[in-house]
Amino acid sequence: MTATPSIVALIPARAGSKRVPGKNVRRLGAHPVVAYTIASTIDSGIFADVIVSTDSEEIAAIARAYGADVPFLRPAELATDASPKVPVLQHVVREVERERGTPVDIVIDLDVTAPLRSDVDIRACWEMVQTPATDVVFTVTAAEKNPYFNMVELVDGYAVISKTPPHPVFRRQDAPPVYAMNASVYAFRRDHLMGDGRVIAPRARIVTMPSTRSRDIDQPLDFAFLEFLVREGHVELPSIVGALA
Repeated sequence: MTATPSIVALIPARAGSKRVPGKNVRRLGAHPVVAYTIASTIDSGIFADVIVSTDSEEIAAIARAYGADVPFLRPAELATDASPKVPVLQHVVREVERERGTPVDIVIDLDVTAPLRSDVDIRACWEMVQTPATDVVFTVTAAEKNPYFNMVELVDGYAVISKTPPHPVFRRQDAPPVYAMNASVYAFRRDHLMGDGRVIAPRARIVTMPSTRSRDIDQPLDFAFLEFLVREGHVELPSIVGALA
């Protein structure tokens, strides 16, 4: 009988943000942004542990109020503008394993700034990362531009198509499909995360999400568009968020 893999959800949410100040606690509809990621993660029903990694007591209090665990605050050296994410995830894994005394098998990383993912997207990544010969799974959406058709670069000062298609392409829909990473869900096998840790790895797979659920908060205009999607009912909200509205 195959043992059930030990799985942990990690939600990094530091306090600092220069382009959209306070974006992790800013209200999106009736709730703070961080609440949406916590809610969809709990809704997925696959996690015994939903851990928020933060350097902020304010974020920690909000996270706990919405059902997440914040067993410790993130060290300051891992909470700067220049801090890469993988060391943050590795830090949480080491702390969790030290507390449990046993290793985890799968780590699901969920970005707070992509709040409109659904529990369906999370479960799809969880299922995909357990397939053989897979180290990491990440979510994408169909790219709006295609390097085989309408993306160019300069070579010796002249514009050329970015990627040579295998056959002439006269319509965008005839070009090979390409995808944009949407910074929403990343699922890692534990050994890959704690070793190489790269997302674009030799044994990486993707899960495709619709564009409406793929919006990432990177600047004030992004936040305004998310507010529109939520206000006008263009996305289905996590049940826990809806119940607490």
